[in-house]
Amino acid sequence: MSDTDHKPDSSKVVSLSSRKGEKATKASERKWGKDVIDQGFCIVPSLILRAQARLKLNPTQLAVLMHLADYWWDVDRKPFPSKKTLGERLSLSPRQVQRHMADLEEMGYVRRIERTAAHKGKISNEYDLSGLVKRLKEIAPEVRELEQEFKERRRAVTRPGLRSRKKTPA
Repeated sequence: MSDTDHKPDSSKVVSLSSRKGEKATKASERKWGKDVIDQGFCIVPSLILRAQARLKLNPTQLAVLMHLADYWWDVDRKPFPSKKTLGERLSLSPRQVQRHMADLEEMGYVRRIERTAAHKGKISNEYDLSGLVKRLKEIAPEVRELEQEFKERRRAVTRPGLRSRKKTPA
């Protein structure tokens, strides 16, 4: 038998392109417009936005994290935008970006990793967001529980007979 005798039956092969992913892209195109989506998009957990106060992030720190997330395409490849590039995107000086990065590092959400190039010296830092991911994983169950409790309370208020009745004066 030759190697060609062992070819898989292509009629039994399932395409790896996800219909769900295609649907999400189509829905995004309908929502935002194809020209807008074609510029690229960034997927971030809504928990970052909903828990901003709990994470003690000011608006600029949140914006810095959103821009880092925009550069984080692959789980195994950390983002490495320059402070200058982030500053241009955020209308901040590179020094201001550096201060916000230091704050995020102090909070444990970002870890800066120095990079060097052969014969070129220092190049832009790499940014490890595993601290942020870890913190989001820690608070996710509690936030989910609180949201579920809130939904149940809201439903209880709308059920007949469970509302408090006004007392009539005697």
